[in-house]
Amino acid sequence: MDTGSISKLVSHALRHEPWLYELELDDKGWVPVEELLSASRSEKPEWSALKEPDLAAMIANSDKKRHELLDGKIRALYGHSVPNKLLKQPAEPPAVLYHGTSPETVALIRASGLQPMDRQYVHLSVDTATAEQVGRRKARFPVLLEVQAKVAAANGVAFYRGNDLVWLADQVPVQFIEFPD
Repeated sequence: MDTGSISKLVSHALRHEPWLYELELDDKGWVPVEELLSASRSEKPEWSALKEPDLAAMIANSDKKRHELLDGKIRALYGHSVPNKLLKQPAEPPAVLYHGTSPETVALIRASGLQPMDRQYVHLSVDTATAEQVGRRKARFPVLLEVQAKVAAANGVAFYRGNDLVWLADQVPVQFIEFPD
């Protein structure tokens, strides 16, 4: 495997835009290795066999020592362009945001809205291309949901800016979600 390419993706995910990979850093910058591996495997089909020992070899062979592995977790040691933990900064969202998900999850979302599940926030995208990219991490043919964000915000749903492409919410009730036919 090309450890240089893997290192670049891991650095981007852990130092700059973890939300693009649906990762959430803890207060010291750690993320479970399995979550990072899952996101990495989704990025490139040739990384489908990527495992923790491959990350350990990448770290051991790196002259810059950017990452650290410990107890099933990984973090970047330096070079962050975001705080160690995503900060919630309430903001007025765009009129519409999108969420890419697996077909199997749609029934659950229809019943209870968008929930963060094992994460701190629901991740939403400003465009369908980004939502589809995120959704492909969950399914080969993702389902795109449209969130009426401005209406939801006017009704008390809090939104937080992640970056120019990603918005976060604590949850999104079903009445603000449009499902495909």
